[in-house]
Amino acid sequence: MHCQTIVLGAGIVGVSTALQLQARGRQVVLIDRQQPGKGTSHGNAGLIERASVIPYSFPRELSSLLRYARNQQSDVRYSLKHLPKAGPWLLQYWRHSGPKGLAIATKAMLPLVERCVSEHDLLSTPAGMDHLIQAGGWVEAYSSIPAFCKAQQDAEALQRYGLNYQVLDRDQLRERQPGLHSSVIGGIHWLDPKTVSDPGGLTRGYAELFVKRGGVFVLGDALTLRQNEGKWQVQTEQGLVVGDEAVVALGPQARGVFEPLGYKIPLAIKRGYHMHYAALPGSCLQQPLLDPIGGYVLAPMVGGVRLTTGIEFADSDDPINEIQLRRCEEIARTFYPLGERLDAEPWLGRRPCLPDMCPVIGPAARHPGLWFNFGHAHHGLTLGPVCGRLLAEMMTGTPPFTDPAPYSAERFH
Repeated sequence: MHCQTIVLGAGIVGVSTALQLQARGRQVVLIDRQQPGKGTSHGNAGLIERASVIPYSFPRELSSLLRYARNQQSDVRYSLKHLPKAGPWLLQYWRHSGPKGLAIATKAMLPLVERCVSEHDLLSTPAGMDHLIQAGGWVEAYSSIPAFCKAQQDAEALQRYGLNYQVLDRDQLRERQPGLHSSVIGGIHWLDPKTVSDPGGLTRGYAELFVKRGGVFVLGDALTLRQNEGKWQVQTEQGLVVGDEAVVALGPQARGVFEPLGYKIPLAIKRGYHMHYAALPGSCLQQPLLDPIGGYVLAPMVGGVRLTTGIEFADSDDPINEIQLRRCEEIARTFYPLGERLDAEPWLGRRPCLPDMCPVIGPAARHPGLWFNFGHAHHGLTLGPVCGRLLAEMMTGTPPFTDPAPYSAERFH
């Protein structure tokens, strides 16, 4: 099977990249070891996060570092045996999270975040997936007066980004979201983001649009990628696929391709979990609810109320550990009435992260025809279509809508 471009990875980033290349005339074969949307793209909180103009940074305050060092928090947990391996990466992350580094990352990510909703709109309507996307935004809820006051100050500091939000007192929040427990004193309703009630289903819908438009999806092993006589080839269940170009959009699995080729890109994994819960009689979660102190999100999904956890630093292949999920669940039940668990076991996902809080988007400098699109951290669903567009513009010689230099793989050398 011959094509112009092979796209490796059928998560939201890979599927979006395939669609964007296809729209610009490329003949594309999309390859993954499993069906589209079954990996990391399946299990997130379903936020198309237009309001996240400041990247997730490493805490710098001594009080926060001491609190996390006890490893008793619900929002961040670490495996002791993993720390020696993760230490050098965490140090890089900490350094980039200083005021200067965070300002650089914020400036770099803003052109992508600003277009995240509009680029999804251009795909969701023709894919027939609008029923999975809601325009109601999401709510940040607080049970601590000092934390709520600080959140309002932080929101005001974002005014120059033109974000739309509403500060809700206790009564206003309960009117918007009935059923909240009395401990919740108020919140901030971020209005610009959209939310997705089935992220994996949305990704599969986009993949079906790609196939409907003439694209080809096949099951195959990205780790068999080889360059032969100027072409790229991958072994699949349909035989050998050969292309002029290849895109690595494998998220947390990208290291298995770029490292053997000699690229030293500091890609790390932040693990996270989700669990679905039944809604109690008379309760209905209206939009995703974030507890910033507890470090979890409750989101209405087609499979029930989904609780997604914060960050777990552990080896990627370590077995599921329910400690963090149990901590989050205990706190969540003091915020909102959750019913029984609906899943046999927690879902475990892996977020691909770079220490400077920006993804890698662009060419592999030493391998003509090889391109990268990975490392989107907590915002793969948010950024899939817009980053697919940027890479497709670069690959097809179209003037890119923003300077791609901040996302170059060469920035780490």
